[in-house]
Amino acid sequence: MKNWGLLPDEVRARLRTSEWDHAQHLRKRLLGERPFPITINLRPPSGRQALDDLAGFHAFIDAWQAWPKQGQLTWQQIQYSQLGEKRVPSQLTLGAIQVLIEFIGGDAEKRSQQWQQRISPILDVSQELYSVLIKQLKKLESLSLDEAQMIAQLLPQLSQGMGRGGYLRAMPIIGVDTKFMETHQSFITPLLDVLHDGAISEHGGLMAWLDCIEVPRDWLLVRPLCPTTTQAMGGVSILRIPTETLLSIPLPGERLIVVENDQSGYALPALPNTMAVIGGGRNLAWMAAHWLRQKRVGYWGDLDSWGFLFLSQARQHQSHVESLLMDRDTLLSHSKRMVEEPDSYSGLPEYLTETERMVFEEIRDGVHGNTRLEQERLSADYILDRLLSW
Repeated sequence: MKNWGLLPDEVRARLRTSEWDHAQHLRKRLLGERPFPITINLRPPSGRQALDDLAGFHAFIDAWQAWPKQGQLTWQQIQYSQLGEKRVPSQLTLGAIQVLIEFIGGDAEKRSQQWQQRISPILDVSQELYSVLIKQLKKLESLSLDEAQMIAQLLPQLSQGMGRGGYLRAMPIIGVDTKFMETHQSFITPLLDVLHDGAISEHGGLMAWLDCIEVPRDWLLVRPLCPTTTQAMGGVSILRIPTETLLSIPLPGERLIVVENDQSGYALPALPNTMAVIGGGRNLAWMAAHWLRQKRVGYWGDLDSWGFLFLSQARQHQSHVESLLMDRDTLLSHSKRMVEEPDSYSGLPEYLTETERMVFEEIRDGVHGNTRLEQERLSADYILDRLLSW
């Protein structure tokens, strides 16, 4: 393989790889952190190399003689022992980002035009936004022209506290829908931080700076299990509540059953003075709520490694949590319905009783054949008897 005499197409391919397709290097060039000029050694041949491939030697010289931007080239007079003195190209110098783009050509020029179209309306808001826009170059490129113009329309409208304690979707924005603002929140935030001298970061983020309420997440289903608790819930038979609400607002009833999966929660029988929180899975942070200390709390999960882990995590929040239908008798009476757990938890849950730990290890080790008994596979009469007994 020839290791001398770089041709224009070879230089172009190398620059594309090292500068244009390398996202970090490209951003640094655009920001001036990788300063120009770029200097490329064209590797003119030695006398022996030229003699061994005269056709290649002449092609090398001819290709760069035909290069339209001769001002980018450095030519050198070299005395070859058997060929005489030859003027050969020795170095290519590219002095600016636009020169690099033109050298690579084709899709690079098209891409840079797309940048310009998207960045121009936003820079009209403030030229100080250039640096942060380049740092978010991938997101900038993903914007349509209309979206870039909407960003430019949105930024001047946003001010500290304008959310007035409401939700983001209720913001009084003109000409821009609030779904768009929500979708592009991560792109908008650093731009606003520049425009407002870091105030968004100082407030802990855009939502706090605007004084907006976070949209509720990690919803849980709450179900009263008797007429008394149903009446206390305003006659509602089932209610979807965000985690944050359960952390601060107590549920009625003397007893609470926490159920890992939705379907098992629907299968719960009527139980006096009892509420159920169902379908949370691993979402157990709400169980740190202080009001749970005054309740009798039972936890019912799958008889598998994850079910016991979630039981342990529930008990970590509330040490008085009792396990329901997660014992050896339940396991043995339904063992034919066991299946293989696809991805078992490899650790040992910390907050299990000795009896629970033994059942956990039997399941994990496959003592009873398979390693999982799902809540949904328990017989309805068995569930009723055990929960009424509880």
